Amino acid sequence: MTFTLVARCRDTGMLGLAVSSSSPAVASRCIHARAGIGAFATQNFTDPTLGRRGLDLMEKGATAAQSIDIVSATASDAPFRQLAAIGPHASPAAFTGASCLAQTAEHFGSDCVAVGNLLASTGVPAAMVAAFEATGGHLAARLVAGLAAGLAAGGETEMVRSAGIVVVADLPWPVVDLRVDWHEADPIAELGRHWAVWEPRLPLYLARALRPAEAPASDTV
Repeated sequence: MTFTLVARCRDTGMLGLAVSSSSPAVASRCIHARAGIGAFATQNFTDPTLGRRGLDLMEKGATAAQSIDIVSATASDAPFRQLAAIGPHASPAAFTGASCLAQTAEHFGSDCVAVGNLLASTGVPAAMVAAFEATGGHLAARLVAGLAAGLAAGGETEMVRSAGIVVVADLPWPVVDLRVDWHEADPIAELGRHWAVWEPRLPLYLARALRPAEAPASDTV
């Protein structure tokens, strides 16, 4: 049903997530992040409130592992939930309930964790982590590369239809929040095209928000 990569960039402090699913509009329900606090994914039979609860705990000082432990222990219908989280410094963490849709898998890197359910192969998360760690550039680009690798490794048992990424930096809003809510052929490739359009414009939109008197009026890059 869903495969997700949760990650941070050691160089910039950015935190982010990328997700894809056979379900529509998966990013609107599953991925949550707060600048300087953490990134938290909630999926399988998704309860979006768990992402916000996890980040609330991390904002109060919990590590990713502690927030996962608390949320998974107190969530309603916890066996049906799959969770993953990362903070600015400590190790990432994940939880897969016993009633999640098979096949499930998790794989950890030093600065990321990938999780999935209803997978065509249990190697999907490992492929995502490997691609993330082998890719340079902006965190968003590395997240998209991870999604693409997950799909190439088998993805879901059903055709994926939606995808999205969220990246937070040092501002109270996401610097990247891109979604493909439904695509008949390849939402991950379409998400990559969205990022290719957004990336050169990102400095412009930050300038308009933070230094409007200095920012150009044209979106041409």
